[in-house]
Amino acid sequence: MRMLLGAVAALTLSATAALAGDDVMASRIGNTTITTDASGQSSKIYYEGDHSFTGVQGEQQLAGTWAVKGSQVCLTFTSDAPPGYPNPICTPVSARNVGDSWTSGPFTVQLVAGRQ
Repeated sequence: MRMLLGAVAALTLSATAALAGDDVMASRIGNTTITTDASGQSSKIYYEGDHSFTGVQGEQQLAGTWAVKGSQVCLTFTSDAPPGYPNPICTPVSARNVGDSWTSGPFTVQLVAGRQ
């Protein structure tokens, strides 16, 4: 379940006040956010323009809605949320470009083109 939190953290690091509303999520729409932990396990999240998301973490299928609230993105699960995590999960968000890789805590994150 740490992988999902890592996937959510994939959207994180410092938020930029100049990036308002959904614009900060524009590069994620139709692409894949891949989060990998130190052991090599990965999760994938797919964001849609209608504010829905799907994903996979191991065998667990994920689904729900996303919303930008101030300088955070919040994922609200319509599927089962990972045990031990709140529903919704909100984290700071910053703009990224397709092809970017970054670290967020113990996770390596990539934003890749299309559905991977």
